[in-house]
Amino acid sequence: MTMPKIPLVAVLGSPIAHSKSPLLHGFWLDRLGMKGYYIPVDVTPADLEEVLRNMPKMGFVGANITLPHKERVLSLADRISDRASKIGAANTLSFEEGGKIYADNTDGIGFMENIRQNASNWIPQKGPAMLLGAGGASRAVVMSLLENDVPEIWITNRTKLRAEQFVTDFGARLKVIDWAHADQVLGDVTILINCTSLGMSGNPPLNIILDKLNRKTLVTDLVYNPLETPFLRAARDKGCDTIDGLGMLIHQAVAGFERWFGVKPEVDQEIRDVLLKK
Repeated sequence: MTMPKIPLVAVLGSPIAHSKSPLLHGFWLDRLGMKGYYIPVDVTPADLEEVLRNMPKMGFVGANITLPHKERVLSLADRISDRASKIGAANTLSFEEGGKIYADNTDGIGFMENIRQNASNWIPQKGPAMLLGAGGASRAVVMSLLENDVPEIWITNRTKLRAEQFVTDFGARLKVIDWAHADQVLGDVTILINCTSLGMSGNPPLNIILDKLNRKTLVTDLVYNPLETPFLRAARDKGCDTIDGLGMLIHQAVAGFERWFGVKPEVDQEIRDVLLKK
């Protein structure tokens, strides 16, 4: 009698020891009583292609991709989802028949599901969103906002040229706001999103004056270490509802887990508590 293979999944990056993903997926596997393993693998850029080509032969059904490989992996994939192509990066791979690689990006899904779970009263169509930062994470957030019919997206970045590229790539619903004047328009936005790494542990704080921020504005930060950044704390002190970035990390993992292991896991307070104890 042939025993069924136990599915294997990895997260590939360098460095990778800090990743919470093995703890997250391991918790879901244990909770659901499922066989499977999710492991961290430190892979250099020079070894990425060789590692990916050999993983299906070793029993891997998929992988998460993190820095510094999220853009490079698109050139190695056999099939790419529309959203990964538009974002220009992938974070979730599935190994198909014959070892072919399907690349997707679930970061935007994770962002929006985090908002839906924690701010169900926010209406995307009601008014402009404003993004601080124009890096890779911003592209995934912009895609999710566009897909959810946000009428206008204002983007500001210290290097203005990078923000202007977003208008070229994503269209007329985007507008560039000069970084030096970003605080002047805060009273008009319905959601304010920090997509920079400023405020993360070990990084400088995000220096933006929130005096003009409307207390009805929803404020969220993609950073989750610390859980409440100085940016979120200042917004909360203004009376705004705030959402930390840990939920995005959890929700972006749901689609991959369901694809690899065949069951959609639940996102609840228990999984947050598990990750925060690490």
